[in-house]
Order: sequence, then structure tokens, then C-alpha cells
Amino acid sequence: MTRRKEIEHYSAPPGFADNIVLETHGLRRRFDKFIAVDHLDISVKQGEVFGLLGPNGAGKSTVIKMLTTLLPPSDGRATLAGYDVTHQPENVRRCIGYVPQALSADGSLTGYENLLIFAKLYNIPSKRRERCIQDVLAFMGLQDVQHRLVRAYSGGMIRKLEIAQSILHQPQILFLDEPTVGLDPIARTAVWQLVQQLREEFGTTIFLTTHFLEEADNVCHRVAIMNQGKVIVTGAPIDLKASLNKDNATLDDVFIHYTGDQLISGVSYRETARNRRTAQRLG
Repeated sequence: MTRRKEIEHYSAPPGFADNIVLETHGLRRRFDKFIAVDHLDISVKQGEVFGLLGPNGAGKSTVIKMLTTLLPPSDGRATLAGYDVTHQPENVRRCIGYVPQALSADGSLTGYENLLIFAKLYNIPSKRRERCIQDVLAFMGLQDVQHRLVRAYSGGMIRKLEIAQSILHQPQILFLDEPTVGLDPIARTAVWQLVQQLREEFGTTIFLTTHFLEEADNVCHRVAIMNQGKVIVTGAPIDLKASLNKDNATLDDVFIHYTGDQLISGVSYRETARNRRTAQRLG
């Protein structure tokens, strides 16, 4: 396996302090004898869009579950906004938002009703709930459909609603797990525009996973590439591409160089990416 590398000439995004809001030291997760995440050491700065990339089975989802307090680490330490995920989980939950890959909106309720439930879960005071809900609906462009059942929403509208649910309490860090899977190109573009707005207008730090490397190249300030539970390389996409000493190198080339282009299942990354793009085109 390629030894871990740090390829980084990074400074914080303009307008944001150069302080760390997410940090892990030797973070591990073991399932019996299987080590899903092995000595993870990463740091994310305020206002940064940070991408965690890797083949299926690399450990990305396990990392997110530990960072969002859904799964306790076996060893090591992680802090978010200064709070320890193991010893201060409630404080961590108050300062993060999480949009899972799986559907999290209730189709039998309206968009407004979904948001009202989340506002109560986040303990937003009753006097502020209506204003918070209407503000986030306006930000997401969902005001006109707020009283429509979510089962009648398009895929892009559902994803906007799920992001709206996750930012009602104005989190410092937003986790997005494969946020554009299954969306058409227009909806994908809309999601990334919203991500950029959140960062620019509210200073939200974004931690995301995606299999669409062209998206990671366009929106991430830095990425970390995982394989078999370990982070192999971290850096800004432009620096990672330059490290290959190859004309017109892409982030796909970087990914293949460091992971060997082989998924745990035996299906190549290129084939998986091609299949996903085909599925999207066919709707």
C-alpha cells in the first residue's frame, strides 16, 4: 500500500480564520477482528469544504458515524468545535448537522411538518421555530412547496429539504454523505450551489463524501483519500494532481494512483463511476 502522504500548500478560505474545528488523532474503529478505520489523523479548518474520498468499503461511512456520535471509536480521539465525541457527545450534536445518504425526510408529511419535527428535536424555542423554519425554507427555495407532501417532491427538492432539516439550528459543521447520488445534473448543481452559499454566508464548515470526483475537484478546498481503513494522502485537489507529474491529470487519476483502482468488491472505480453516471442519465 502506498505510504500516507501530505500534499498541502493550503491556507484557510478568504474571510475565515485559520483555526481547526475538526480534528482526529489515532482514531480507530474495530468490529471484532476487522479494523474498519485505522489510526485516522485529519484536521479541518473553519469555513473549509473537506472531502473524504475512497472506494466502497474504505471506511468513509464509519468515519462519519464516529464523528457524528452515532458510533463510538474503539481507540483514539476526535474533537469537533472543541468538544470530544466520546466524552461530550451532546455538545458535539448541538454544533453539527448531518445529511445521510439514506432518505431522512418523511414522505407522508409536508415539507413544513418535517422541518417542525426537526425544530423540536433541536430544542429550538417555540417563539423562534416559525421564523427559523421560514428562513431556511426561503434559503432553500422551498417556500412555495412547504405545504406539499414530500412524496410529491422531486429528488432535488427532497435533498434540499434534508439539508434544510440539518441546518435549522445553524450548525458550525455540516456532514454530507454522498449528497448528490441519484440526482439529475440540474439538481446536483443546485445542491453544490447551496453548499457554497452555506460556507460563504454563514461560515459553515462542510465535511462530505462523494464518488463523483469531478464534484470534489470543483467544490473541495482539500480532500483525503482513504483505502482499507487508512488515509493515504491529503491535500488540495490542485496539489494532488500536480504531484503526479502528468499533463492534464484529473482527480480520477489521483484516486487511481493512490488506491490502485480496485474496490473491495472487485469492481473497479472507473466502472463504478461510469455505472453511476449512466444511471443518472437514464433517470
